[in-house]
Amino acid sequence: MADRYTKWMKEEFKTYAYILIYIALSSGQIFFNKWVLSSKEMNFPYPLGLTLLHMVFSSALCFLVTKVFKIMKVEEGMTLDIYIWSVVPIGAMFAMTLWLGNTAYLYISVAFAQMLKAIMPVAVFILGVLAGLEVMNTRMLLIMSVISFGVLVASYGEISISWIGVVYQMGGVVGEALRLIFMEIFVKRKGLKLNPISMMYYVSPCSAVCLLIPWIFLEMPKMDARGTWSFKQPLILTLNSLCTFALNISVFLVISHTSALTIRVAGVVKDWVVVLVSALIFADTTLTPINLFGYAVAIAGVVAYNNHKLKKEATRVSPAEPAEAVPLVSTPDSNR
Repeated sequence: MADRYTKWMKEEFKTYAYILIYIALSSGQIFFNKWVLSSKEMNFPYPLGLTLLHMVFSSALCFLVTKVFKIMKVEEGMTLDIYIWSVVPIGAMFAMTLWLGNTAYLYISVAFAQMLKAIMPVAVFILGVLAGLEVMNTRMLLIMSVISFGVLVASYGEISISWIGVVYQMGGVVGEALRLIFMEIFVKRKGLKLNPISMMYYVSPCSAVCLLIPWIFLEMPKMDARGTWSFKQPLILTLNSLCTFALNISVFLVISHTSALTIRVAGVVKDWVVVLVSALIFADTTLTPINLFGYAVAIAGVVAYNNHKLKKEATRVSPAEPAEAVPLVSTPDSNR
């Protein structure tokens, strides 16, 4: 009994450690990206280039981890047909999401960007209805109304709104919603079950190519005109990219040791950590009571939506199949 209790305690400690690491890395990555893009000290206002660097690093490190050192395993079942018609659209939307989301940090605060992201379930549900994946009913209409009302109130409470930043952030939300819909249509329904590492292994190279083309025309000339770089900038960018990969590893560990419910609850906690901590460390962030009230209302709607989705996913799981194997888990990068 003592050995069994000790083993249980070790597993519990390991699980909570993974969750805390995920929350710390996820929120820390958002702050890191904001600092890299907007600080005068770093002087790197190139969100497209930063996102491209993340995807190149993720591609290289995923290959090393899975194919060279074989620390982790890539899920089998991927074919050329599935890659072209399923992974490529998902990779393109993923690239769009990260590019526009990171660009928004040049114009709006981290806290306000996080509040706008709360509208994500509404975008996903509307697109799901249009694609025939969701059915409009009174309960879902109420949940969507609560989320929309909360985001509107939070936006009304924002002291200084940059509408350019809002447009970029909303573009990122639409890109992420399309990515999730594409995953539902192109991958889940074809029977593929991919963990976060497998997703990054297949999607990152495609996203890198999608980002490379606009980077060549939009940001590369500006970076060339800039001239020399200081020694610390490449080091910081490398560290930033490594943190992004570590975040994906932490999501893999959390999902492996817990459940879909746990990662969603941890995501809600992370959202609040980002909003509150950003007000302490960034000068462009000022939270008002209206901001916080609206965001709390929106988060309540998000929690209700997550609960609905988890119940819906649970009904698809056969008794002999573990629930964790069913959802194609979205990567945490979409929450940056």
